[in-house]
Amino acid sequence: MSLIEQIINRARSNKQRIVLPESLEERTLTAADRCLADDIADIILIGNPDDIFAQAKKLGLTHIDRATIIDPATSEKTEQYAQLLFQLRQKKGMTIEKAREQVLDPLYFGCLIIKSGDADGQISGALSTTGDTLRPALQIIKCAPGITCVSGAMLMLTQTPQYGEDGVLVIGDVAVTPMPDAAQLAQIAVCTAQTARSVAGFADPRVAMLSFSTKGSAKHEVVDKVVEATRLAHELDPELHIDGELQADAALVPSVGAKKAPGSDIAGKANVLVVPCLEVGNIAYKLVQRLGGADAIGPILQGIARPVNDLSRGCSVDDIYKMVAITACQAMDAK
Repeated sequence: MSLIEQIINRARSNKQRIVLPESLEERTLTAADRCLADDIADIILIGNPDDIFAQAKKLGLTHIDRATIIDPATSEKTEQYAQLLFQLRQKKGMTIEKAREQVLDPLYFGCLIIKSGDADGQISGALSTTGDTLRPALQIIKCAPGITCVSGAMLMLTQTPQYGEDGVLVIGDVAVTPMPDAAQLAQIAVCTAQTARSVAGFADPRVAMLSFSTKGSAKHEVVDKVVEATRLAHELDPELHIDGELQADAALVPSVGAKKAPGSDIAGKANVLVVPCLEVGNIAYKLVQRLGGADAIGPILQGIARPVNDLSRGCSVDDIYKMVAITACQAMDAK
């Protein structure tokens, strides 16, 4: 069974309530119909029911009537959510009038549903920018306890079963924080290990903090940052299996790891890779994807108290379907 099949089965076994606020977008609505048909999540669509059903009919969809459809313009909870938004943002200058206006935005409404405990996760981005997706999530749901930065992990399904977890690796950060300091990098390590558990199903995430140096082989302030981040990650999660700084080959190849980092429990055995900056992460995963023929799934946003994920505006129906299952798996672990 493939990793994606495992993720979908996990989602199906413990259905979560996933909000899709871009309810009239064709790919999103088609993916919602497929999710409902396959029973992998309870789907909440934000919008006017008549408009949604008309779009579903136009697209030939037959399962949308199984979704929960909430129209912010008529919902009995809209005022309650507006009051909640006002309470959360009044110190930032939010007025109740502005809250009543902003709550009508489906992306804000969806995050308020989650904050109120009426849903478990949200996915947008087929129409919206990353900023539009993240802004309400950070303003309303906020970061997880002990975390101050959001990051993005990528599942890499490679053709090399000798590496990682039978060829599967999780890499972070590949999407959000351009130049993390040591404290942020430590948080990224802890969050990426959590994603490896909740989404990839790793029973034992083994985290390598990557650098161009292995155990002092080179001296530079960026190496010092990785060393400090490793120490801080241990403090954040004393049970986390982590080591650094390690070069990529020392992290992945047992013979190289034994030579360059003798005695390390991670060297040559890593299944989670944490890169020192976003530039490295973005370049690395795309090289592995294009030159190595790996499947790249994500990015999966992490560090938010409840899962909110961002789609590419060029995403496919299949991408959205998979992200619903991934978000559901994250939601199970966030409770």
